Amino acid sequence: MGIRQTMSYPVTSATRTRPVEQNSRSFHTESFRRRTSKMMSEWSPVAKVYDPLKAGSIDGTDEEPHDRAVWRGMLARYKPNKGVTGDPHLTLFVARLNPQTSEDKLQEVFSKFGDIRRVRLVRDIVTGFSKRYAFVEYKEERSVKRAWRDANKLVVDQYELFVDFEQERTLQGWVPRRLGGGQGGKKESGQLRFGGRDRPFRKPINLTSMMPQNRSADRWDASSGREERQRDQEQDREHGRWRERKNDWDRGSDRNDRGYYKEKRDSKHHRDRSREKDSNRKEDRRHRDSYRDRE
Repeated sequence: MGIRQTMSYPVTSATRTRPVEQNSRSFHTESFRRRTSKMMSEWSPVAKVYDPLKAGSIDGTDEEPHDRAVWRGMLARYKPNKGVTGDPHLTLFVARLNPQTSEDKLQEVFSKFGDIRRVRLVRDIVTGFSKRYAFVEYKEERSVKRAWRDANKLVVDQYELFVDFEQERTLQGWVPRRLGGGQGGKKESGQLRFGGRDRPFRKPINLTSMMPQNRSADRWDASSGREERQRDQEQDREHGRWRERKNDWDRGSDRNDRGYYKEKRDSKHHRDRSREKDSNRKEDRRHRDSYRDRE
């Protein structure tokens, strides 16, 4: 039997890597779809577990901290105060108090929603002044829920209150505001924290619903992104050339306009001078005639 000779084709880098690239693209696209769908299914406007990185994001999807306070919150190792007593599930957090509001006033206001076991107004250990927040512990769970629902944004001593459940002992991973965590905040500070009652998470954009169902691997890969960026850059360059031509045209038209208006001003000045001379001639003629009549 003769040995059959087979033709061997050279294997290039393109033929060798193309299937691998397509498989990796489809794999990354599928993993992205699974990750996004999982994130959308687990999304909640209120944080169930406190994460400083997610709390610093408006929709809880940040993957990198955007300021140093978030870094401090991520590196903090906070342990709840063991000196705090009472049932955390029956305790409300009351903030934004008037500095002059006392424990008796809080007792009077919050006793309308149920029987109170204890009221603790937090004060400065040195000055004794109020820190403008307190904790109210009830005896029954229904009283807590009623106060949480009705006492929020209640005006006491001309200040609008903020009422929420206690987070320090009930929310896993809690980090206070002084360590870069917390919830809420003011826009002026630039360090808002989301995931609480004051500022809940916004629902993120569902990217999987925007992706076509019958997609091909090369529509969502890096090469398509490069092509889009190159196309955008070319459009920007073309727009820049058009702006340059427009500016040149505007400068030329400005020059022509300046010359036109200068000629117009000159002609108007000439007409005014000629009218003035005519009026002077008429006045001189009138004077001569009147003088001749008197003679």
